[in-house]
Amino acid sequence: MTDRHAELDAALERVISAARDHLAAVKAADGRADDDEVWRAYVELNNASNSYDELLLDAFGEVTPWDVEAIDPDEADRQFGVGIGGVDGTEAEDPHPQIISIRQRRDYRVPSVAALLRLADAARRTNPGEGDSVPVETVGEAVLELMQAGDGSLGALDIPELESLDGVVVVAEIQTPLDPESYEDSDGAGPFALNAGERVVDRLDEHAFGELEEAEDDDEDGVAGLEEAPGASAGLGEAADRR
Repeated sequence: MTDRHAELDAALERVISAARDHLAAVKAADGRADDDEVWRAYVELNNASNSYDELLLDAFGEVTPWDVEAIDPDEADRQFGVGIGGVDGTEAEDPHPQIISIRQRRDYRVPSVAALLRLADAARRTNPGEGDSVPVETVGEAVLELMQAGDGSLGALDIPELESLDGVVVVAEIQTPLDPESYEDSDGAGPFALNAGERVVDRLDEHAFGELEEAEDDDEDGVAGLEEAPGASAGLGEAADRR
């Protein structure tokens, strides 16, 4: 037996062994999604099949029916988020052991308090519960009523009765989860304050659509003014020539 025959036989044995291991892992998972052992066995079977196919092609110019490409286990783990640690099964160290806290603020202008209260009253009647017969009396109560009637997010306040202004979203790493009961109802700053050892890791500024539309309108007006102003094109051309 030549060396290339021995190498092919060994590669085929790896395929057979990997196929058995893959079947055993599939049976053990019993339909469980994203099972790490199934993933590792799949990678081994894929790469064994790819290696055998390439050896067969090099030795005899023949191919197998398996159309597979080699998989880098570590790279695949990063892309697909399964089998963390690669095929060796070791767990990677968590680079973010702390808790993240998402803090969002958005400001609103209230064009008509009466209209906002009417809308909140209607929402309360539509969703009957404890205190549904009590009228909504304050702006704060109206805002919370509308959020509860919606999906609980600030998106529930995208309504004509409130004019959305700028906002900000802050992502922070914290050490202790929030305990709302440890703060007085009147304390608006405490729940958002960072403690020692906690830090802001990112921030997103949100700008109201109204300001963006006004800026676009100003840009359009400026372009129109240039088009209508006598000699404007010539002036711009001269400036371009000078540059």
